[in-house]
Amino acid sequence: MANVLGISAFYHDSAATIAIDGKIVAAVQEERFSRIKNDAKFPVNAIKYCLQYSGLKLNQIDHIVYYEKPFLKLERLLETYLETAPNGFQQFTQAVPLWIKEKVLIKNKIRENLNLIDENFSAKEILFCEHHLSHAASALYTSPFSNAAIITADGVGEWCTTSIMNGTPNTITSLKELNFPHSIGLLYSAFTQFLGFKVNSGEYKVMGLAPYGNKNSSQFSFFKNKISELFDLKSDGSVFLNIRYFNFQKGLSMINENLWAELFEIKPRIAESEINLNHCHLALAIQTITEDVIFNLAKQAKQITNADNLCLAGGVALNCVAVGKLNKQNIFNKIYIQPASGDAGGAIGAALAIEHIFLGNKRKTPEKDHLQGCRLGPAYDNQTVAQSLTKYNLHFEQFKEEELLKLTATHLSNNKTVAWFQGRMEFGPRALGSRSILANPSTSNIQQTLNQKIKKRESFRPFAPAMLIEDYLEFYEGGNENGFMSMTDFLKKEKRMGNDSTPEEAGITEQLQKSKSAIQGVTHVDYSSRIQVVTETDDSLFFKLLTEYKKITGRGILINTSFNLRGQPIVCNPDDACKCFLETEIDLLAINNFIVRKK
Repeated sequence: MANVLGISAFYHDSAATIAIDGKIVAAVQEERFSRIKNDAKFPVNAIKYCLQYSGLKLNQIDHIVYYEKPFLKLERLLETYLETAPNGFQQFTQAVPLWIKEKVLIKNKIRENLNLIDENFSAKEILFCEHHLSHAASALYTSPFSNAAIITADGVGEWCTTSIMNGTPNTITSLKELNFPHSIGLLYSAFTQFLGFKVNSGEYKVMGLAPYGNKNSSQFSFFKNKISELFDLKSDGSVFLNIRYFNFQKGLSMINENLWAELFEIKPRIAESEINLNHCHLALAIQTITEDVIFNLAKQAKQITNADNLCLAGGVALNCVAVGKLNKQNIFNKIYIQPASGDAGGAIGAALAIEHIFLGNKRKTPEKDHLQGCRLGPAYDNQTVAQSLTKYNLHFEQFKEEELLKLTATHLSNNKTVAWFQGRMEFGPRALGSRSILANPSTSNIQQTLNQKIKKRESFRPFAPAMLIEDYLEFYEGGNENGFMSMTDFLKKEKRMGNDSTPEEAGITEQLQKSKSAIQGVTHVDYSSRIQVVTETDDSLFFKLLTEYKKITGRGILINTSFNLRGQPIVCNPDDACKCFLETEIDLLAINNFIVRKK
């Protein structure tokens, strides 16, 4: 039996995991403890938690593995500078000393930090797993498949930006790779910057903004035609960038803003400024192209592997719209998306790559998923919760489980918003019913209320439904059911209100006010939703809440959004929950066996 500690750190969204005999027992992002969104620092607190939960001391860890190979990354930085010199001097003088100090000498840095966790820790070999192999292993070895084709796509690892691999129980073989600087992930991030959102954080906002654009508009056609000057898309999914438009090789930003403004005939959007239809059409254009890239990659993967099933990982795999549409193509029998597909999930992949590839240990019979529904973080007992509630001077009552469920469901049916804090915290970017804000999706204007008064974020952002399987099958086209919000699906035609077509010049506000369905709060403007089907196996308590809510309302569907404020990580502990509850207009906090009402 092997105890493996997997670590991702020093870029963004650092995390740690512990696998025992090939089973992930704990995994958590450092941001949840530090309260710094996408925290890149060494995950000291995350490692402490994983050790505490697993009952292991550091000296009982057999293998420590880091999720990428720093020397290969330094090689890329040096070669890139030599190719672009002297233009890249500013980036070179900032990046290379950092890499030499913190990343090339990373073995020492890891050991130093581990000694801070446990001064009795004795130095042992630190292993390194290639970045895209970490992504691939995180998908294949947490999937229900023994064998599968694997696609990984992100900004860039060491050199690789996109890969097609073939996975078996003890091997992952790279068949095709696309290398830096050519990358669909970097292209999407470039548009993220041009549209005024934060790179490596705001890409999902571009995805959410895209449906407000209109494919029938002349402006959309203009933008899509102009985008073709930025890159060349091949039939196998390769994307070759026209580097003159990009700045990431030789500067400190993604794009040459002057050239982009000239190309698209609009100025780059300033962060927090008004969003207009041009921004919507441009978001739709890059989203449409990204879908084409993913479709082409999938067709190529099928052709060269002839596999029945497909696994996806890397930041691009979090584009649930593209993946949802891909699943409808039936290129593969089944598709599995690693729910923490970004760099945080690389910690899991690195650990499992050591277990199954490096050590050659056999996988156990695949189950529905090997991630325990992604509930891999800390839980807190009633005594700890009560201490926090008392500290924040909150009025609370304790209930038995059955009473708690009935009361919460009743409040939700009466259009109250409820913060739901139960069990182990989720791993990955999405709240799945452990650290969630819940609401009735049938309430008029609930999307605007949640966005503006509670989440305090942009009004255009959509919300996802958590639902029972029978309600999913009643309302949606079907085939995209999953428990991780990994895919979108569309409402059935008979469940839609109004006309599917949108006037060419309909603005965001006009589209938001349009009646779309009986579950308005989880129906995006294009009649899509990001799907979470909750089963008793995934989360028995959340399943019971949806069941209780259905007894009252006739529908087992709730809005499920993350329990946090804009710009903050999802809450982790009871103190975080109390602070967020008091800073928002959430009506009720259901935390463990307690219900908290505001005075």
